[in-house]
Amino acid sequence: MRALTVEEARQREADLSLRSYEVSFDLTGEGDTFATSSRIRFDATSTSTWVDVKPERLIAVFLNGQSLDPAALDGGRFPLTGLKAENDLVVTAELKYSADGEGLVRSVDAADGRVYTYGMSSLESAPRYFPCFDQPDLKAPYTVTVKCPEDWIVLGNGAATRTAPGEWTLAETKPLSTYFVTLVAGPYHQLRDEHDGIPLGLACRQSLKEYLDRDAEDLFRTTGEAFDAYHQLFRARYPFGEYWQVFVPDFNLGAMENPGCVTFTDGLLYRGQATEAERSTRARIVVHEMAHMWFGDLVTMKWWNDMWLNESFAEYMAHIWRRTSTATPTCTSSSRSSPRPARKGSTVGWTNGCGPRAWTRSRSSVRTPAPSCTGRARTRRAGCTS
Repeated sequence: MRALTVEEARQREADLSLRSYEVSFDLTGEGDTFATSSRIRFDATSTSTWVDVKPERLIAVFLNGQSLDPAALDGGRFPLTGLKAENDLVVTAELKYSADGEGLVRSVDAADGRVYTYGMSSLESAPRYFPCFDQPDLKAPYTVTVKCPEDWIVLGNGAATRTAPGEWTLAETKPLSTYFVTLVAGPYHQLRDEHDGIPLGLACRQSLKEYLDRDAEDLFRTTGEAFDAYHQLFRARYPFGEYWQVFVPDFNLGAMENPGCVTFTDGLLYRGQATEAERSTRARIVVHEMAHMWFGDLVTMKWWNDMWLNESFAEYMAHIWRRTSTATPTCTSSSRSSPRPARKGSTVGWTNGCGPRAWTRSRSSVRTPAPSCTGRARTRRAGCTS
């Protein structure tokens, strides 16, 4: 299928302004496919564009109430012509579960036969599980509904509510790029906590729950300390509501910074006694992914050629923590220390414990790379969008 070029992306971004997505998933089938419908409301200044979808079968397309021929699909692109200033697009498709870590992944746990699913949209995998305008600078709020087996739970970018047996709704999100939209559904084991008014959650498959339960206190502590540090450093509150960290099977990356629902490889739930280096690496990954909530998710690159800055900034933040935390031994599940409050005015806020520890440099001596824009008022400047 043809890849999107930067010239095509620039033209489509100039032509369209997205208002909202309403995406519904039906995961109740027993085969290797599922059904998805996307309703996209958008404004247009041109008369034509295309929507991205990579289905097993395109069932129906309606543009402003008019039925279009599904046979027009060509290489993952469905052409849209006769656009108006305001448009309402509904695309319904049957899509295939993924086994390669991209799209909507379906994994069967060999330990107990339970089935787990999760969405991986980066870099260009979103059209493999929902129709969309797939490029980083076309953001919109999402509302998601899901039908699934009754013993499953659902998580995603918005707070999940069970509305009926086997039916869930995810609350409307902030404007999101397609590449960090996610859906997690299955009989996951869950743990909940709260820090500074932010609902926190951890989840994994049932066969690994003893390992998540064992490390939950350390993971929640690391998460809370990182939030405190970033709130102080960025001077902006975390904007995406709940914060779930889900350890998923068959993941082909270490982690993915989906707003509100970060996914990690469940290889980071150590089955045996973890070494200090292993625990330090996992905490660094947690800190790295959280940095993306501001730098990458809230403020997002306009095109992939700025991915280096997105990733290098998050890694920079994680390595600052790693360097400044090496003086304090990493705690284990049987030996935990209480967090020590950071001194006001003298640090950027990470304390001791199992997560980010004391940053001994003053605010004036810690420098972070500045993005080419930092907020909604600068979204038209080169390099990023929000």
